[in-house]
Amino acid sequence: MTPTEHSLASLTITRPDDWHLHLRDGAAMAAVLPATARQFARAIVMPNLRPPITSAAAAAAYRGRILAALPAGSDFTPLMTIYLTDSLAADEIARAAEAGVVAVKLYPAGATTHSDAGVTDIRHTWPVLEAMQRAGLPLLVHGEVTDPAVDIFDREAVFIDRVMVPLRRDFPELKVVFEHITTKEAAQYVAQAGAHTAATITAHHLLYNRNAIFLGGLRPHYYCLPVLKRELHRQALVAAATSGSDRFFLGTDSAPHAAALKEASVCGAGCFTALSALELYAEAFEAAGALAQLEGFASHHGPAFYGLPRNLGTVTLARQAWALPETLAFGETVLKPLRGGETLAWRQLD
Repeated sequence: MTPTEHSLASLTITRPDDWHLHLRDGAAMAAVLPATARQFARAIVMPNLRPPITSAAAAAAYRGRILAALPAGSDFTPLMTIYLTDSLAADEIARAAEAGVVAVKLYPAGATTHSDAGVTDIRHTWPVLEAMQRAGLPLLVHGEVTDPAVDIFDREAVFIDRVMVPLRRDFPELKVVFEHITTKEAAQYVAQAGAHTAATITAHHLLYNRNAIFLGGLRPHYYCLPVLKRELHRQALVAAATSGSDRFFLGTDSAPHAAALKEASVCGAGCFTALSALELYAEAFEAAGALAQLEGFASHHGPAFYGLPRNLGTVTLARQAWALPETLAFGETVLKPLRGGETLAWRQLD
């Protein structure tokens, strides 16, 4: 951290976007949506509901529900996706593009929350990927294999060899976002891949290594998929995010779960960070002495990759200590944000 950054009282950046977000649906969505709409102008909304969003019509209906739940006066824009399955028809891609869907999401079956309808073998989706390449519709990948013989901490690296390399070879013009990368191998792969490959990085993977899950006992609110990795991987992610490369951009992967489900004997995977996402990213970038790179990562690189204009407004973060709430209402229950009850050093000004 440089002395200049340490003495910086505030930071104003172009209003950012979240390129990976879980909103859920119904009352749960209404509870968490205002937090994202306050910080971000746009967000790519994940389609892993139950049932999943697998058609243009379902995406349009979901978008309508999101817009109806927005706080009055909000100018937030949800960017919709559809869920890739083994049986998705190639002709659905044209309908999706016409309906304003911005991407298609690949979940390997069983890889994460609500991924049971995901792809069992990516070769089953070749006709859909060909249609996406023609239409210019990006593929968003949850980059882990689900082979039970592969250690959970190695599944992202193995995914690169088994899936990403042949995918890039067979579909060189397809835009691919390697989402929420967690390893040195993934950061290196994206940095060396062609211009049609990019990656999102979460705030929690920039701030924490896998020790955080076990500090003082099992801490389920730090459990996510892909799981936090070793310190050397966290350092590689920080280097990538703060490098200034337009191949890396912000995606919170904020994933709300009721506190009872996070603290159950079988814990739900996901960290809820939407309430303080920008503050957490600012903390990570400041610790790396790279606050000057935050605007590019948060506000410029994502729109450039997706071919969208930058936002016109700004947000300001002030060096102002504040206590993050321990719990939030979440439909008929509560959820606990990551770092809930702790004091953060940065705060977004209204």
